[in-house]
Amino acid sequence: MQKLQGKTVIVTGGGGGIGGATCRRFAAEGARVAVLDLSFEAAEKVCDEIRRADGIAEAIRCDITHRADVDDAIASIEAKLGPVDVLVNNAGWDVFKPFTKTEPGQWDKLIAINLTGPLHLHHAVLPRMVERKSGRIVNIASDAARVGSSGEAVYAACKGGLVSFSKTIAREHARHGITVNVVCPGPTDTALFAEYKEGAGNPEKLLEAFQRSIPLGRIGQPDDLPGAIVFFASDDARYITGQVLSVSGGLTMAG
Repeated sequence: MQKLQGKTVIVTGGGGGIGGATCRRFAAEGARVAVLDLSFEAAEKVCDEIRRADGIAEAIRCDITHRADVDDAIASIEAKLGPVDVLVNNAGWDVFKPFTKTEPGQWDKLIAINLTGPLHLHHAVLPRMVERKSGRIVNIASDAARVGSSGEAVYAACKGGLVSFSKTIAREHARHGITVNVVCPGPTDTALFAEYKEGAGNPEKLLEAFQRSIPLGRIGQPDDLPGAIVFFASDDARYITGQVLSVSGGLTMAG
């Protein structure tokens, strides 16, 4: 049974590893999926995969750091797919250096993509959800937000901010029938993790260390994330809001 039949879902960063897997899973559950990405080609590739499986998807190029881009994207989505029922803030970027080796320009970019971008999406979508007294928001943070991560200080700060923001928005909008929850991936085999390994200087040694420290014995795969994300977006989670769930193979077990 398709849990999200006819729902309109936005996934930012939908052309990437976790984003693409999430878009495909939502489409398989019957949703109409808006695949937002800075790269239209990456978004369109995911849409093609969904359409070949008889799903419904629209690729939209969007720079989430620019509010005008976000507003244009929302208008296009509503015209093509209908009112937004579910927002998944998944887009992210990182630079892997000790904090003292980073530069303020990098901080600005990290904050713009990982924190300001999701704020833009919330600010654009929430009033519409409030009018309908219904909505699901799932924010993709990181276990770096919960326990810290060497070489990711500003990224972790942004994701920690997103966690706190999500809990506050969950409180403010519970009375409107809107739920807001957070999924925190652990190390996951994506392009971003590949950059992280390269930055470590000895990628294979780092990978082995992670695998030893993860109780389930392996690095996460993009397809490990959509189940938790779709759950929070579904009616099965209608009485859950303001919660944070790690999907990390047991690497972190924060309360």
